Amino acid sequence: MQHQASVTDSVADRFTRWCEAVVARLPWGLERYVPATFLGFALINSFTFGVDLLLLTLLHGGFGLPVWLSITLAYIVAFGLSFLLNRTFNFHSHAPMGKQAAVYVVVVVVNYLAFILGVGSGLTALGLEYHLARLLAGGCEAVYMYCAMRWIVFGRAPAPVAATESAP
Repeated sequence: MQHQASVTDSVADRFTRWCEAVVARLPWGLERYVPATFLGFALINSFTFGVDLLLLTLLHGGFGLPVWLSITLAYIVAFGLSFLLNRTFNFHSHAPMGKQAAVYVVVVVVNYLAFILGVGSGLTALGLEYHLARLLAGGCEAVYMYCAMRWIVFGRAPAPVAATESAP
């Protein structure tokens, strides 16, 4: 059944339906294993990763800030944007934003310490060009962040199980 876009459809609803349609056309039965939210996450976070790299280049390459400070500032802006876009367009969350934001901050701090500073700055310190180091760290963080956003930050509480009456 084809769903026609209506005037009341939000951009977020259309984004989700588009992701679902693309995933439904994946070859080799992959549609059974790849959730539409994974495609949505990949698209949104590719965009925000581009924002991150652009800011990193401007801050370090353009303004001459130290790599660690440039990475940190670019990261904060990109991950704030990622939170808002994923919450709205990908996971359609209507839960209280304050609690989600607090959980997200913890997830992001762990990500920042382990992957961004740990892997990114570590590879740069070993002599790898800072853009390439950031790309490698980005691959690690992508897997971690999708899992954390899907199951921890925006995970829905399981629906209560209705009590069933048993026959005597």
